[in-house]
Amino acid sequence: MSSFALYLFGMLVLIGGLAYGAHLAGLAPQWIAVGVIVLLGLGIVKAVARTRRPDPPTH
Repeated sequence: MSSFALYLFGMLVLIGGLAYGAHLAGLAPQWIAVGVIVLLGLGIVKAVARTRRPDPPTH
């Protein structure tokens, strides 16, 4: 499994746990969905940034 996939899998588990906790706390489903979408977007951006290889130097 690649580093990107592993990072994304961990992020999905974290987001799922937070969404479940928000549900148990009684938050409205539309706000839970907004939180999930925002966290998923941040997770993808962070995963790409952490696993991206630097560009080769151009001479």
